[in-house]
This record gives sequence, C-alpha cells and structure tokens, in this order.
Amino acid sequence: MSTLGWAVLLGQVLLLSLLQVGGALAIAPDLHRLVVGRLALLDDAQFASSIAIAQAAPGPNTLYVALLGFQAAGLAGAVCAQLAVLAPSSMLAVAVGRWGHARQHHRAVLAFKAGMAPVTIALLAATSWIIASELPGWRPIALAAAAALAVWRTRLHILWLMALGALAGALGWV
Repeated sequence: MSTLGWAVLLGQVLLLSLLQVGGALAIAPDLHRLVVGRLALLDDAQFASSIAIAQAAPGPNTLYVALLGFQAAGLAGAVCAQLAVLAPSSMLAVAVGRWGHARQHHRAVLAFKAGMAPVTIALLAATSWIIASELPGWRPIALAAAAALAVWRTRLHILWLMALGALAGALGWV
C-alpha cells in the first residue's frame, strides 16, 4: 500500500475514533466503506472475517482495527491503527466524563445523554446489518433480528444471547 493510502487510513481511524459512541463496532460501517470501497485493501468477506476473528479473540473489541492496519502496513500498521482508534476516544471520554460528572444535573447534560441513545442504536444496527448481510442465506439476519428483539423486549442477559448465537453457529445453523 502506498504511503498516501496508509496516511488516509490512519487519518480516518483517528477521526472515526471520536465517533465510537457505543463501542468500536459502531465505526465498522465507515471503515468498511473506506477499506473495502475506497482503498480496496480487503473484499467484503475479508472485512467480515477480520471482525469475526477480532471478536473471538480475547481483548478489546477494537482489535479488528488492528487487523485492518496489519493488512495495510504489517505489524507497524497494526500498532498504529490500534493506537489511532484508542487514543482520541479515550482522551475524549476522560475529558467529557469529568466535565459531565461535575455538571450531571444540568439540563444540557441530561438531554445529551438522552439523545445519544438512538445514535448508538443506529450505529450498532448498521454494523450488524453489514456483518449479517455478508453471510449466506437469511438465517444470520433472522438471528440478528431475534437477538435485537430479545434485548429490546426482555430482560434476558446479553451473555445468554451470545451463548445462543454461539450454539447456532456450532450447530451449523448460521
């Protein structure tokens, strides 16, 4: 990959890091657009596989960004991409957390918290759609929809849903 392409990827990861409201998977649709569509570093299946591998590995869910960096520039790319996705959002979270805690009862802070919930849900839904649509058949989409409905309508713990998803995968249902 050219130096310019690597600089574009690193710059985008730095910017997208600030949009990780709800976790690193929230920026996956934009990274997909960049890495698969614009820079053509990976195809759709490789992108979905990098997310799946990173989610299966122990550690932060930002590991898929390190895998994308590795694809772009080897080990140095993985380290730089991981730092780029962690540093800006971490610094912002600390600063906003301190500021918000000092003003936790102000109307603007309460409104911001209430307004971020639908943004987070939409970003995570877009990520789920990209991952599920890359898998063959209708079952992955049905499983994702059922899990979303269960989270929304029941008090079932998310770990049970993850276990059911793992069981469905182990049985070859998805």
